[in-house]
Amino acid sequence: MNPHISLPRPGGGPSTFGGTTPSSRSEGLRMPRFFKRLFKFPQMDFEMAIWEMTSLIWAPKKVFRSIYYHVKTKNTWHRPDPSFTYLLSFFLLLTSLAWGLAYADGFGKTVRITLVFIFIHFLALSLLVATAFYFLVGRLLGPGVPGLPGRRRQGLFTQPGEEEQLEFGYCFDVSIRAFVPIWVFLYVIQFLLMPLIASSHWVSLLVGNSLYLAAFIYYFIITFLGYNTLPFLHHTELLLAPIAVLAILWFASLFGLNLPKHLAPVLWAGAKLRKGV
Repeated sequence: MNPHISLPRPGGGPSTFGGTTPSSRSEGLRMPRFFKRLFKFPQMDFEMAIWEMTSLIWAPKKVFRSIYYHVKTKNTWHRPDPSFTYLLSFFLLLTSLAWGLAYADGFGKTVRITLVFIFIHFLALSLLVATAFYFLVGRLLGPGVPGLPGRRRQGLFTQPGEEEQLEFGYCFDVSIRAFVPIWVFLYVIQFLLMPLIASSHWVSLLVGNSLYLAAFIYYFIITFLGYNTLPFLHHTELLLAPIAVLAILWFASLFGLNLPKHLAPVLWAGAKLRKGV
């Protein structure tokens, strides 16, 4: 059941991607605040980003409960603070160096792995997922999308006086936070367990495939919690449906399909494992 949250909206409708105020919107469409703060590091809340990263694994509900305070004070669901993006990119940088030094052939491959991890696996895929969910969730579970059937019209940028709408910036916030378990299970734990996973025993297949199951189950749970926080969306429990499909695919994979052999992150970047995977 979706939580019912009473949201004060002084001065107009909801914010845009960057959380601009109604007065600024009335003066014309401006650059979202998120982009304005990309390089203002002293203004970024890295302490909050660290808390969110740790809480997303142990207590993901707390992360999205804290959004209520943000909405109440900032008048936007989206947090125009890129600190979380920078922090996770930094940890991906460290992880990619570890993968590259262990399995890549040469400095060039290591650099390639680093660029692919951060800009393709994390940022590009997160933007792609955010865009897909912005239209699919907006159409199927929420206010609708301009030009498509739905309860209400929904735009990428809202205007003063409009009703609650799904913000694209919030979709991106959810997608990058849902990437945390992917990073933990598939980029960190899989790297540490690769000597075990690389062996030819069935237990290795079980352990390796279970890492992928756990990572994607966490991914959809965090995604569900993120959209379930929005009081104007309906039937968000449908976002948990892929978990059943994942469980079936995981069980089928135990009969011989070694997922790390085909999906290990370093393989996505074009390097070859030296451990026999």
